[in-house]
Amino acid sequence: MGLNETPSANRTHIAIFGKRNVGKSSLLNAIINQDLAVVSDQKGTTTDPVYKAMELLPLGPVMLIDTPGIDDKGELGALRIQKAKQVLHKSDIAILVMDATEGKSPVEEAMLQLFQEKGIPYILVYNKADLLEVQDNPNDSCIFVSAKTGLQIEQLKEKIAKLAAAEDRKLQIVGDILNPGEFAVLVVPIDKSAPKGRLILPQQQTLRDILDAHGSAIVVKETEFSETLKRLGVSPKLVITDSQVFHKINAETPAEIPLTSFSILMARYKGVLKTAVQGAKSIDLLQDGDKVLISEGCTHHRQCEDIGTVKLPRWIKGYTNIDITFAFTSGTAFPKDVSDYRLIVHCGGCMLHDREMKYRQGFSTDSGIPFTNYGILIAYMQGILQRSVAMFPEILSEIKKTPAKN
Repeated sequence: MGLNETPSANRTHIAIFGKRNVGKSSLLNAIINQDLAVVSDQKGTTTDPVYKAMELLPLGPVMLIDTPGIDDKGELGALRIQKAKQVLHKSDIAILVMDATEGKSPVEEAMLQLFQEKGIPYILVYNKADLLEVQDNPNDSCIFVSAKTGLQIEQLKEKIAKLAAAEDRKLQIVGDILNPGEFAVLVVPIDKSAPKGRLILPQQQTLRDILDAHGSAIVVKETEFSETLKRLGVSPKLVITDSQVFHKINAETPAEIPLTSFSILMARYKGVLKTAVQGAKSIDLLQDGDKVLISEGCTHHRQCEDIGTVKLPRWIKGYTNIDITFAFTSGTAFPKDVSDYRLIVHCGGCMLHDREMKYRQGFSTDSGIPFTNYGILIAYMQGILQRSVAMFPEILSEIKKTPAKN
């Protein structure tokens, strides 16, 4: 992946919902001006969510999602509806497509209520408006269009862009910590698990954020870190390390230099840092026979020393010295029921939309199951979590609290 490409997780996610045959796929094709989604008079043509990453002017990089019909029938139809509703976990903007020649149905009313409950900005799109004599838009959240003739498609794009602009949060990974002209040292191990010829996404994103903040970055492997610090002659504002070499870099970084990890910064970026710090302490409450879920947001080829499936379980067992059962999920898979687990350890979530990451965190904690992430748990087990979040005073107090038993 090149540095100039926008990751899926950083794109505005715009999901299109509606009953079968109201023209969801036709609307998607009209918005992007190409035949991406299959269009048919046969009901239920879209059986799985269809994702399309693109530049949508005047908004910029977006992810458009076409979903199965919310009125599908039968056992298979119920599964399709479930898949459609799961898309809400990652939607910045929802578009509910309805047939302009029909009234609002109960399933459409229920979907609208879901948008409101989840706090998702939405637009009601009345398609097939070319069949009406009058196509006046009743308010800002509604628009009459025709995917067939192109009626008001450009106006719909403008509404989407306006809604997205209102939701833009201008999140930063590290740019608000560095002042212009300051520099950070990034420690990046290059081992068997590192992708050949490139950096992993959190490293890329952190580097770009530093440049956007008019700062500078020095990137080194852990084997060259100590010598590099000696040669610099001036202390960096911050050292950011891969969690796998946290212990080594902590020992080699002078106490007066702030130290953290890519994983901790990603937890802050995704809005789950406080919860993850609270959750890490629950490792001290684990007992023989407890189950721990280790979840990754991406899918990749497992190496012999994979951090999620090999290293982390080994470190957890070494720290607790008890018999623990581990379960693993990756990509879009996440359990619908987490009650069997006593701790959930998630990756940084760089490939997950922040709404999806917050959903997983919220679902876990609402179920009474502690939630943390790789880097935060590693720092806790190595006794360096307090130092690793010292630049975030609002988080420090969480470390001193005693974890409650489940």
